[in-house]
Amino acid sequence: MTRALLLAAALLTVAAPLWADDAVTVNIQGRDAFSRPLPALDPAGRAAFQTGRSLFQQVWTVGPSEVRSDLDGLGPLFNRQSCVACHAKNGRGEPPEGEGDSMRSTLVRLSVPGGTPGSAPEPHLVYGDQFNPDGIPGVPGEGRATLVWSERAEHLDDGTAVGLRTPSLLLRGLAYGPLEEGVMTSVRMAPPVIGLGLLEAVPEADLLARADPDDRDGDGVRGRPNWVWDAARGAFALGRFGLKANQPSLRQQNAGAFAGDLGLTSPLFPGHGCTVAQILCRAAAGEGGPELSDEQLDAVTLYTQTLAVPARRNADDPLVRVGEWLFAAIGCAACHTPTLRTGPSPALPELASHEIHPYTDLLLHDLGEGLADGRPDFQANGRQWRTPPLWGLGLTAMVADRAAYLHDGRARSPLEAILWHGGEAEPAGMAVRRMPSLNRKALLAFLDSL
Repeated sequence: MTRALLLAAALLTVAAPLWADDAVTVNIQGRDAFSRPLPALDPAGRAAFQTGRSLFQQVWTVGPSEVRSDLDGLGPLFNRQSCVACHAKNGRGEPPEGEGDSMRSTLVRLSVPGGTPGSAPEPHLVYGDQFNPDGIPGVPGEGRATLVWSERAEHLDDGTAVGLRTPSLLLRGLAYGPLEEGVMTSVRMAPPVIGLGLLEAVPEADLLARADPDDRDGDGVRGRPNWVWDAARGAFALGRFGLKANQPSLRQQNAGAFAGDLGLTSPLFPGHGCTVAQILCRAAAGEGGPELSDEQLDAVTLYTQTLAVPARRNADDPLVRVGEWLFAAIGCAACHTPTLRTGPSPALPELASHEIHPYTDLLLHDLGEGLADGRPDFQANGRQWRTPPLWGLGLTAMVADRAAYLHDGRARSPLEAILWHGGEAEPAGMAVRRMPSLNRKALLAFLDSL
């Protein structure tokens, strides 16, 4: 055993693992590990959860039909026909593996330079703010998007070789004309949707207390809040959700996904995303009321609020405990905050007053040029990303058909994801590169326990 590992083991003799709260976690593994409701839900809450689940899994159809259905209204432009098509089993998506593979659970954000600093991204005049490959009959989809990969070998200090792949976006068959020079694109893979209600219930003041944009403590970590537009309140609010923390609430996150991914209007976003140049799209959109009712949006929101988090495994294993110490010692916990606490939650008391262990601060951090998409989003710049929660990380490969990590799915393992970390996280990434293999094994065993 190396000296560093012995030191970690000695220190951990007085440390205790983070235990799960039985009211908000479930002891389950396998394909359905991300599909259970909060154990604390009462029978009425479980019935509402099932209603939301059915809408989350619903395959939406083109409308209007001869007999008006509450489940039509797809399009005119869209990415997929259901929420679960991207968030299979409520887990991560997966990127296309090659040029002939379509983006089944990955999308492309679009914007152009300009707009007011700190505001929403400026949409492309022809293609809008999201690339939609499909359209209803009579409306051309915008084209086809896929990724082309290049790979290089990264050699760690102990000689271990790790393959790191870089995606290049390829857009073909553009139905509304070419994209001009300077258009900003960002590939986004669907993230898991567990534990979101608990994150929403963490008091804003607690998150802001962790922010350190000027690095007052000198640790090189500069967590920043993203202040984003809250459509329901008509004011700016703290962003928590989305890969750049660009959504203030789960309800708005869900309504935005219904609008952007499925083309379904709602009371929160009543307009279709057809641009002026998309004449057939505008004609097919018509004028009618919202296609998604308040009640439907509320049901899906409750479903995403009350998906439970799987409990940790092997938390007492000595190797896992050493890895947990190393995780903190090399600085990972500066952004991936192990412990938060939920506050009052009048609408869903089951979420209130719990100590949770999501391993996120929900703040923006600069992760370096290697992971930059170059696309600002409100106060997030092109190098900043919200710290993703790590709970459930070790079950990703069980839930998904093909495990993928980071915002665009380029990493095929947690180790690859770590090695991509730059910017504020570069010292931690370098520490992992320098680790003896046994220490690295302990760190990865800890991550696998989450």
